[in-house]
Amino acid sequence: MHYQLTTLPNGLRVITQDMPSIHSATIGAWVDTGSRDETEVEAGASHFLEHLLFKGSDALDAHQIAEGFDAIGARHNAFTSKEYTVFWAKVRDADLGFAVDVLSEMLQRPAFRQDEIDSERHVVLEEINMNEDDPTDVAHELFIRKLWSGHPLAPPILGTRDSINAMTRGVIREYWQRRYTPHTVVIAASGRIDHDALVEQIGDQFGDWEGGDTTRPVITVPPAQGVTVRTKDTEQAHLVLGGPGLKRDDGRRWAADVVDHVLGGGMSSRLFREVREQRGLAYAVHSFRIPFLETGANAIYVGTTPSQAPEVLKLIRAECDKLVSKGLTDDELERAKGHVKGSLALSLEDSNSRMSRMGRNELVGMTHYSVDEVVEKIEAVTAQDTIDISAEMYSGPFVLGAVGPFEPDELESYVA
Repeated sequence: MHYQLTTLPNGLRVITQDMPSIHSATIGAWVDTGSRDETEVEAGASHFLEHLLFKGSDALDAHQIAEGFDAIGARHNAFTSKEYTVFWAKVRDADLGFAVDVLSEMLQRPAFRQDEIDSERHVVLEEINMNEDDPTDVAHELFIRKLWSGHPLAPPILGTRDSINAMTRGVIREYWQRRYTPHTVVIAASGRIDHDALVEQIGDQFGDWEGGDTTRPVITVPPAQGVTVRTKDTEQAHLVLGGPGLKRDDGRRWAADVVDHVLGGGMSSRLFREVREQRGLAYAVHSFRIPFLETGANAIYVGTTPSQAPEVLKLIRAECDKLVSKGLTDDELERAKGHVKGSLALSLEDSNSRMSRMGRNELVGMTHYSVDEVVEKIEAVTAQDTIDISAEMYSGPFVLGAVGPFEPDELESYVA
């Protein structure tokens, strides 16, 4: 058994994996809430809460949290996605109890002091400003909003300036009360871990936490097509081209990972070789997948001189067409399998990566496959599988998000 899982009487789950050869541990609290769970008045609340919980409780304030982690040489942080929020710390194994104590205060008893809300509001607004100034981020955001227009996945994780400025203490507190409960949290830990001892300590700190389960509606996503542009006089055009993809538990995801690597997953990929190495049309070009509960996306990002954008988009569409019609060569298939297997093995040498893998899979209801089981899944991918999945992923309809000196009608032909 490659992990241990215990569910406390109040519904809180604790999952661990022991790595006895190291002297550290990474612990994370995975909360089943993200931007897709927000109402209009709550837009950005998940991410706002990520900031505010570090302000602490009445018993443990922000300075004590920061000073305490500093005193033991820990690394700690948090992040928010469209479907979950995560608070984590990497500590010496002997200091794991301190991390549990801090997480307990942060998650269960946040103070929500008005002056700290007002101060952190400015920090979040600066983060929004920073993202708005990054054309790469803007291009990705435009792509997502167009692809999932009208769906809860479409709004930005950070919220908007208007929603953050208008958000009150009452709205934030109500959202926390609704979405942060023992039934919506998984505590994952990896490293030098004594599972039973950790469960006992978490039970002592979290055992009295109360709250029911929450629901998340599964909403059908109709296919989208079209172009959305942030017209701006830039030295480089930023383009994200793609379309609907596989949801996260789709059994064909192993073949999709193999195809994605061959198309744009590394320096030996088709796009890197064709766009950058042979033609020198871009510095950065890569493909990626974004899986969610009921849908997903496949996309390709490229940054290029605006005058070269038409040629680059033609090349990208041509490579997609080749994948759909022919799939991968035997050599590409074997190299991609080797890459996926090797990357998995290397990533799991780190306790943070192992904690993240376990916590995410447990939170979203995915099977906890061992490395050997994943290797079997990858080895089973056939050449025909790559043709079939390529046709699903890259036949369209296409969506293009772009930042540069363009008007939308200039780029419409590349999504047809």
